[in-house]
Amino acid sequence: MKNQQCMGPEIAGCSFSIHPMSDDFIEIITGALKNVDTSKVWMKTDDVTTTVRGKLIHVFDVTKAIFIHAARTGEHVAFQATYSLGCPGDSAGDVYMAEDDIAVYNSQVNDIKQPVAAKFSLYPLGGGNYMNVIMEQIEAMKSHVDVSHAHYSTRLDGGAINVFEGLEKVFQATVLGGSSHTVMTVSISANSPSSKRGGNRE
Repeated sequence: MKNQQCMGPEIAGCSFSIHPMSDDFIEIITGALKNVDTSKVWMKTDDVTTTVRGKLIHVFDVTKAIFIHAARTGEHVAFQATYSLGCPGDSAGDVYMAEDDIAVYNSQVNDIKQPVAAKFSLYPLGGGNYMNVIMEQIEAMKSHVDVSHAHYSTRLDGGAINVFEGLEKVFQATVLGGSSHTVMTVSISANSPSSKRGGNRE
């Protein structure tokens, strides 16, 4: 069998869906997608998810901005995403690689105080010491937000900006650490009624 080589090592991607628990869910979703500057990425929405492709810094920047735009409505919003870089089955098509590494929204959203709860799982594929890599990055995440154990994932509690910043840095560190194909799954919730009641943190 021919060994598959990773296509475009700089091409990152994210497939995500956003779910506002509101009668105005259509307006919230379309408003977030339309009002966020996506000029530095390739983006397509179908009936299942929205896919964003480009440089890692811009992929995280755009998905962060879309989530925050929806969450700032005050409605309960859930966000599910899979980030990937280095997939052997990827192609160089359907992508836009911006020339610069300047994130559009970093300076615009840094002061936004939006508490969230999140869970993430990290998959450094193509390496033998994957558990060591995962544990190192979970430990690194503690410098950004509160970190606690959850079944099949790691729970994060803190501001949306800090959560996304931590996720991006952990992802980048995993790539730079030698992971030939890195995948991260993320679930984020904002304005949840259950969090106001204390939730269930079994």
